[in-house]
Amino acid sequence: MTNFKDREDAFENKFAHDAEMQFKAEARRNKLLGLWAAELMGKDGDAAADYAKEVVRADFEEAGDEDVFRKVSGDLGDKASEADIRAKMAELMAAAKAQIMEEI
Repeated sequence: MTNFKDREDAFENKFAHDAEMQFKAEARRNKLLGLWAAELMGKDGDAAADYAKEVVRADFEEAGDEDVFRKVSGDLGDKASEADIRAKMAELMAAAKAQIMEEI
């Protein structure tokens, strides 16, 4: 019975760790996306950092990535297409995960 409990605890710990890593990666991706979008809008310095924070906060509106996409897409207007934004989101998710793995 102890082995089963140990395995159950290990599975729960792994699940919690994976969920935490996914949350961190999404937040990092959103920050990077915000900085990218800010650059396209001509923002730099504190204005770019503030905008990146807005993008991170936008992710708390609903589950999934659509809230972030809508925020960035609406703010960029015709400066980037839907395909460009979604491609950048995918690219930056990979970059965010790599950055987090480097920190571990």
